[in-house]
Amino acid sequence: MQKRLYITNLPFSFNKEDARGIFSKYGKIVDIYIPEKKGYGFIEMSNPKEASNIIENAQRLVIKGRKLSISFAKKKGDTKYSNNIKRKEITNDKRINVSLFIKESSQKETSDYTPLNKFSDFKIDDRIKNIIEKRGFSVPTIIQDKSIPKILENIDVIGIADTGTGKTAAFLIPLIDKIIKDKKQKVLIIVPTRELASQIKDELFNFSEGLQIRSSLLIGGTSMYQQINSLKNNPNFIIGTPGRIQDLNNKHFVPLKEIHNVVLDEVDRMFDMGFVDEIKKILSYLPKEKQSLFFSATIPPKIKSLAITLLREPQIITVEPKDSYNNISQDIIKYRSISEKIELLHNLLIKEDYKKVLIFNRTKRDVDNLYKELSKRGFRVDSIHGDKIQSRRQRAINNFKNNINNILIATDVAARGLDIQDISHVINYEIPSTYEDYIHRIGRTGRANKKGYSITFVKE
Repeated sequence: MQKRLYITNLPFSFNKEDARGIFSKYGKIVDIYIPEKKGYGFIEMSNPKEASNIIENAQRLVIKGRKLSISFAKKKGDTKYSNNIKRKEITNDKRINVSLFIKESSQKETSDYTPLNKFSDFKIDDRIKNIIEKRGFSVPTIIQDKSIPKILENIDVIGIADTGTGKTAAFLIPLIDKIIKDKKQKVLIIVPTRELASQIKDELFNFSEGLQIRSSLLIGGTSMYQQINSLKNNPNFIIGTPGRIQDLNNKHFVPLKEIHNVVLDEVDRMFDMGFVDEIKKILSYLPKEKQSLFFSATIPPKIKSLAITLLREPQIITVEPKDSYNNISQDIIKYRSISEKIELLHNLLIKEDYKKVLIFNRTKRDVDNLYKELSKRGFRVDSIHGDKIQSRRQRAINNFKNNINNILIATDVAARGLDIQDISHVINYEIPSTYEDYIHRIGRTGRANKKGYSITFVKE
């Protein structure tokens, strides 16, 4: 029996990491082939039973409003297989207008927005204020200034803000305060990727150091046994991805009925990755009386309809995208050949002002090849992508954060959830699949109102 599946009607933004997030729950994935912006792909499972299970559940698999078409694939050598790929490549060959990658930053490195509050004005525990002050923060960002007072009043919030606007602190600070005042309170934070979950856990530690607040991180790629033990320690915060949370809840280890505070971060990304059913299932176990917080870069109709059913008269807080990216200088570099392209990249990376550089590449193989090439040239470089085990990915991120390496190469697995200060440049070594992906990539630089730079390589 066949183990290889042919999938069509995929969104153009769908990538290998998205596929793993959706199909890994049906069994072990041996191979994934998702060409960029083609609308189709191939997935090979470890055995025919797992492949058949996916086909049986195909009617339930809807991504961005698209119902997937899934069938057993022909072998790679078959004429039908080859012709299918050629036909798809011809019909789906669309590119983003490269003029969108060129924009000079505004001259000001500070926002025109005048906050209504300082952190010292918020009605939060003085110990939290002291921690915020020690971290060098005095004035909140737009999303923090507007969200924190509402969350402190136990109001449900929908926060519409791009990455890099400070939304993690916007929900962590008031929720930490709530737990300090009532240690029986528990918080569930659901996010799309392991990296984002880990980043939020780190930020929680930074904002609650010395306050005796416990947390549990529930993500794939790490020991489930350790996660079960952490849940037995009665954590105040549970942070995780939908798949692992549901897996552990099915084993009766996650105390969902005791959780009266829930945060969904990067909601649009979770919907894109096909986590809708998992999210609804998890939320169905929570008590009716709870505080719910949704944060997302966009709120399309499907997310809005879910929010209406789950939130109580939510306060909608919006940070316009133009407020987030005015301080990022965006430009392109044209190249004629692969050999010229790597030399152009080399010449950029040796410049003194390229102090901390995040490079995005298309596939795992592209990332690995570029990593090897830059390593041979003597650069301090590391890489992350979806096929690396979690400990390797986390070590690479930590080395980049701590300036042990000043260059990190990544697939779009890092486009959401990577929160690293002082990234001077984002380089798109390959053009992203969608303009939305481009915006999420460049949002890694120009944070905290500092000036950032984005360079995109474009073939002439």
